[in-house]
Amino acid sequence: MSDRKRIPTDGGTGSFGSNPFAGLNLEGLPAGPAVPPPGEATGRRAPNRNRGRVDIIRQKAHRNGKTVTVVTGFVGIGLPEKEQLAKTMQKTCGTGGTVKDGNIEIQGDRREDVAKILTEAGFKPVFAGG
Repeated sequence: MSDRKRIPTDGGTGSFGSNPFAGLNLEGLPAGPAVPPPGEATGRRAPNRNRGRVDIIRQKAHRNGKTVTVVTGFVGIGLPEKEQLAKTMQKTCGTGGTVKDGNIEIQGDRREDVAKILTEAGFKPVFAGG
C-alpha cells in the first residue's frame, strides 16, 4: 500500500513515561521564535488605556428624593464588565448599586469615588448634569 513507516502509538515496549515523539526525525526543521524571559519587554505596544468618555450624573428625580449616581455612555463594553465595575464601585463606596438599561447606578452622591474607579479602569469620566 504505502511506503510510509508507521510509528506505534500503543506504548510499545517503552516504559510508562515513554515519549511518543522520540522516534520523529526533527533535523532540518527551522528553530522556533525566540521567547524572552518573563518580565522582559516583548517589543509590543502597551494597550490603549483610553476607553472613551463616560458621563457621571447625579439624579434625584423619580426616586422619592433619594440621590443616585448614574454612570452612562459606555461604548464597546459588555454587560459582564459593567457588572464587575459596578461591584467594584459598590465595594469602594460601601453602598448598593445595580446595572440597569446599560447604565451603572450607585446609591448616594458618590461621583468623586466613581470617577476615580473609572479613571483607573481607563475611562475618561466627565461630570454631567446637576
